[in-house]
Amino acid sequence: MFRGKSVLITGGTGSFGNAVLDRFLDTEIAEIRIFSRDEKKQDDMRKKYACSKLRFYVGDVRDYQSILNASRGVDYIFHAAALKQVPSCEFHPMEAVKTNILGTDNVLEAAIQNEVRRVVCLSTDKAVYPINAMGISKAMMEKVMVAKSRSVNAERTIICGTRYGNVMASRGSVIPLFVEQIRADKPITVTDPNMTRFMMTLEDAVDLVLYAFEHGNNGDMFVQKAPAATVGILAKALCKLLGKPEHPLKEIGTRHGEKLYEALLSREEMVCAEDLGGYYRIPPDLRDLNYSKFVEQGEEEISHAEDYNSHNTNQLDVVAMEKMLLKLKYIRSVCEGCFISPEI
Repeated sequence: MFRGKSVLITGGTGSFGNAVLDRFLDTEIAEIRIFSRDEKKQDDMRKKYACSKLRFYVGDVRDYQSILNASRGVDYIFHAAALKQVPSCEFHPMEAVKTNILGTDNVLEAAIQNEVRRVVCLSTDKAVYPINAMGISKAMMEKVMVAKSRSVNAERTIICGTRYGNVMASRGSVIPLFVEQIRADKPITVTDPNMTRFMMTLEDAVDLVLYAFEHGNNGDMFVQKAPAATVGILAKALCKLLGKPEHPLKEIGTRHGEKLYEALLSREEMVCAEDLGGYYRIPPDLRDLNYSKFVEQGEEEISHAEDYNSHNTNQLDVVAMEKMLLKLKYIRSVCEGCFISPEI
């Protein structure tokens, strides 16, 4: 479905952009455009991949003209550019607004003007029941995505989204920090060992975006069913893999804006979500403001629904967490020469 096509990745120098390149550069895709504001990372990528299919655009989603120029002649857009760190967004909430909300509006407006065929916007579990600035800005990003999708000609442009949890060993992930602390023989700093998070690999994240790309209609949001683990289980699994099962943990308390658990679907969304096996599809609310024309959904149905969160999904134990960690090239590389339990 990408043969001879061109794809633009906003925030393309990040972990997701690199994962897409690893997946697609050897296929018959015609062109991949990397759009970001970090020229150093772009230069690093240019040297690393040395591929004629790659084109680089320095710009910022906050600047409409720069994304308008970069998206001319593009068939598809994967919109991954975002401010993602919860504490930094807590201290600089307006920066999250400028990138995550206004930047998304710029990307979608440029896509509509340039008649881009499909756009997939990447969101996060923190957008569900948000309590921090990052989650609130991502929740608003989703609202912008749905609102824009209402106004487009579906024969020209499809706009849909994905929402996922923690991507293991991605940029900003806690896993490299834990590994560094173990190797430096320092205690692992754990915010709360009982805190649970969804666990996904970068390959899972790319699979989810491609599933949304292939199956999405305007305004749809897609969620991949994923296991979860406590931070304590994650830390113990890393200690075992690195041959230090008795390595000490140090509890430091939750950071600004952190939750005990995350949800990928709210109760209200679960009522209307379509179960697709490994994924959920959340269709947009297509009602207009003339509510009298519609039969309202009963409050009783919603009250009996349960959200889909990292406490009530499949929970990984230490052995299962080890197996999942060993799917990561990064973990396999740091574990070379370390003891790995035979059941793995």
